[in-house]
Amino acid sequence: MLTDTDYNSEDDHQLSTDIEKFGWTVMLLEATDYLPSFAYTVGLWQNYQHPEIIAFSLTIETLHLILNDAGAMIKSGQIIEIGKSYNDFFENDSDTQFLKVDSRNIADYFGYAIDYYSPKDFPAIQLVWTDRNNKFPWDNNYEPEFEFRQPLLDRNADFKFREEKNLGVFTTAQWLILGQPILHVVHDMDGDWQFLTGDQMPEDAKLVALEQMIMKDKTLNDVFNLDYGEQAERNYIGGVWTRKNTE
Repeated sequence: MLTDTDYNSEDDHQLSTDIEKFGWTVMLLEATDYLPSFAYTVGLWQNYQHPEIIAFSLTIETLHLILNDAGAMIKSGQIIEIGKSYNDFFENDSDTQFLKVDSRNIADYFGYAIDYYSPKDFPAIQLVWTDRNNKFPWDNNYEPEFEFRQPLLDRNADFKFREEKNLGVFTTAQWLILGQPILHVVHDMDGDWQFLTGDQMPEDAKLVALEQMIMKDKTLNDVFNLDYGEQAERNYIGGVWTRKNTE
């Protein structure tokens, strides 16, 4: 998974330079086979007291363009309103709306902004685009093809995974029956999830709904963004996850 922690000190200097020169900058993160592309602004809160903005799942070029358009609106004195429809971000006049990002979701996506503003907090909003029928993800008959393209960051903080809540995932009898903690999570190349206690045998495998895992241990949300072929381990519930590729 590409994260903005991949940037180095030279990028940090460039970030500050761009914000000083233009008023904001846009951080761009490419899609992977599992995770969507996304981009977000840094500098709007500092210079215009306006929430930073994030958007998902369009091309990097388009994300860059629309977030810069939003930044220009804000720089000119406009205030983007939550829940209002705008039709001036795309050439086909399709609608966009903005949602307030739940503060519990900020750490998952705004890493470089967090470093820039540290130790202060900042608010954020999400630009949400419509499907080919100009319907939003919360509308009836929204195209299923786009259902998981845009995580809605004003909600879902208690269940961050991109899959359906009733998705069947593998766990162990030790967790299901004995209440032992999940210490090892694997996201297989074929998309299967394994939530393991570390002392299981093949005959201990159990199939449960993904939501059941998260309801019992919300800290499992910390690994919602494991890419295909990645795994994570920790020593105890609430401990730091160590991530690596599966063999």
